[in-house]
Amino acid sequence: MNTRFYTHSICREHITPPGHPERTDRLRVIVDRLDDEPFTYLERLEAPLADEETVLYAHPQEHLDKVKANIPEEGMARIDEDTIISPKSFEAALTAIGGALAGVDDVFSGDTGNVFVAGRPPGHHAEKNRAMGFCLFNNAAIAARHAQKKHGAERVAIVDWDVHHGNGTQEIFWDDPSVLYCSTHQMPLFPGTGAAHETGAGNIFNAPLAAGSGSEIFREAFDKVILPALDRFSPDLIIISAGFDAHRRDPLAEINLDAEDFDWATGVLMERADRLSQGRLVSLLEGGYDLQGLSVSVAAHVGRLLKG
Repeated sequence: MNTRFYTHSICREHITPPGHPERTDRLRVIVDRLDDEPFTYLERLEAPLADEETVLYAHPQEHLDKVKANIPEEGMARIDEDTIISPKSFEAALTAIGGALAGVDDVFSGDTGNVFVAGRPPGHHAEKNRAMGFCLFNNAAIAARHAQKKHGAERVAIVDWDVHHGNGTQEIFWDDPSVLYCSTHQMPLFPGTGAAHETGAGNIFNAPLAAGSGSEIFREAFDKVILPALDRFSPDLIIISAGFDAHRRDPLAEINLDAEDFDWATGVLMERADRLSQGRLVSLLEGGYDLQGLSVSVAAHVGRLLKG
């Protein structure tokens, strides 16, 4: 089966101030890298615009209305110190969601083997009632609910290897045993959540990593925490919150991974998807703020997805 890649130019029109790490150049370097010859067989599609109602899969109407009302007609506005919005941010966010939902539809229909969605703004810090950490809406959470509502998935697993803990995803599914949330992340670090004792309804598995951790400790966290949890849960779909800011070059953290580690992590999750989830795997871009580190890591990740 082939691999599909969703993105859209509108996601580059979510504008942040000069020097802000979550910037439009992130998508530019990803698209440029995936235009290279090794990715000739990658199927490229435009991410569709999601209906506003899909936001309500993971957020209340009040949150949707608040974000929409704060979008400026020109210039930029701040939701908080880190989270910036501009005139096209709402449309960009709905398009990032649309790509995620299309990816879920694709893997359940059998139209493709797996999917990578490069949208922005990212999503995993967005809580039910709070936009934060560069995130407006929780793309992975909405995609998981879509799989349940539209495709009858009984169990959805979200594996988050972003270097920052996905506090929003954890909060949304805290007491919902139908969704497994597994995370490797640096701790202590923003947002301050993600301790191993945070277990929700027995569906939350956090594997915090100390600053300076490298490949061996990261892979051990997968082998001892993440993969056994997946095996026990036996999901109908695996969603990856694919942040690449655990790369050693990234300026916002101190985890020392290389592109080969993302290749490896992708491979072990593909193996689980093949064995547990009929191959269904959807990967959503989260963080990754050094452009070179992001480029090589995405190339490794998508290269492994293409090996099917």
